[in-house]
Amino acid sequence: MASLQEPWLLENGNLKGCSKEIRHGRTAHNMSSSSLRKKSDLTLVSKVRYVMLRQFLTNLQEVILGTKLSILFLAIPLAILAECHGFGRPWIFALSLLGLTPLAERVSFLTEQIAFYTGPTVGGLLNATCGNATELIIAIFALSQHKIDVVKYSLLGSVLSNLLLVLGTCLFCGGIANLRREQKYDRRQADVNSLLLLLALLCHSLPLLFRMSGASAALTADPTLQLSRASSIVMLIAYISYLVFQLFTHRQLFEAQQELEEDGLSEEEPVIGFWSGFLWLVGMTAVISLLSEYVVETIEDASDSWGISVSFISIILLPIVGNAAEHAGAIIFAFKNKLDISLGVALGSATQISMFVVPLCIIVAWIMGIEMDLNFNLLETGSLALSIIAVAFTLQDGTSHYMKGLVLLLLYIVIGACFFVSKTPLSKGIDTVVGA
Repeated sequence: MASLQEPWLLENGNLKGCSKEIRHGRTAHNMSSSSLRKKSDLTLVSKVRYVMLRQFLTNLQEVILGTKLSILFLAIPLAILAECHGFGRPWIFALSLLGLTPLAERVSFLTEQIAFYTGPTVGGLLNATCGNATELIIAIFALSQHKIDVVKYSLLGSVLSNLLLVLGTCLFCGGIANLRREQKYDRRQADVNSLLLLLALLCHSLPLLFRMSGASAALTADPTLQLSRASSIVMLIAYISYLVFQLFTHRQLFEAQQELEEDGLSEEEPVIGFWSGFLWLVGMTAVISLLSEYVVETIEDASDSWGISVSFISIILLPIVGNAAEHAGAIIFAFKNKLDISLGVALGSATQISMFVVPLCIIVAWIMGIEMDLNFNLLETGSLALSIIAVAFTLQDGTSHYMKGLVLLLLYIVIGACFFVSKTPLSKGIDTVVGA
């Protein structure tokens, strides 16, 4: 095993002296994903005589086989074969969706590995931009095909999934598993995220209210678009301020140092080198882009074949499957009565999507000449508003029990049922997306 560590030491230097700094750079997202990783058995790999080949095989084993979801990697070549040989479009959609599941977890793993060498600040920035890479890539591909409704539905679904499904499951499972123990968490982190989510809700609500208060859609369309773009810039400024708050001025609120020491993760060291991690990250992003393109191209065919509305697939199925690894990790920590980590995953992801991914999509659409605004329509915005308010009330006292989680889960089921019966066609949104 010692010989396997030599390439990393030769390539990047001895890192043992900065373990404390690295420990401070880990986030709830990293810790959540790490719960689904498994220790690789490098006995056979260590017997390979050639250093370069041994290093490549080690990377392959750590990246591909170092997760409990490694079996799902088989869906990636199957999706590519299905696309190349003209298989049924719903099959391509389903296989691509399954293939995205382990890739999302591996991106988190690779950003954490790179953070070992760049330090906690750059590592935190990497996590802040790559934490929801799958949603962002799917949204950009949907934008390139002028499927504005798919973009809005998928991003809204990610927020609702984190706020109601993930957080609700964490509180419910944690409450059931710890019936005789008082469950507490740090309210300060939850308060910050709740404030940002309320700001995002205001930015979503104003374009809708402005459009509804106007005399006609023709007169309010352009002002609504301008208001959305201005609001998006404000949201991005707020998110940058949030990163400064999280990584510099109030880092202690987000470290969860106690949980790290209790789980025995304080002495964890990198298992692959910096450049190896960077190349794997680029490769994983390319594969995510390919599968995201398949998902966007085939989502309507899957909807027609399965008899399920595109809104339900985008709002319910896409977030559940795409973030399954991260969500499962958050639930595992809830069972261990480590709610600070679970809250960091659920609220952190919801905040990142609302304050970074959504406004970034508005700006990207603006650059591409596509008229995408923050008006998510009345039903969607109302669901988002009630979800954020419900979560804010749920987290206001700093304690938890299973009843809180059950209520959030029931809210998610009701919203899911609403979009299941909704049959709004996509063509209504596509006709108005191309800019002048």
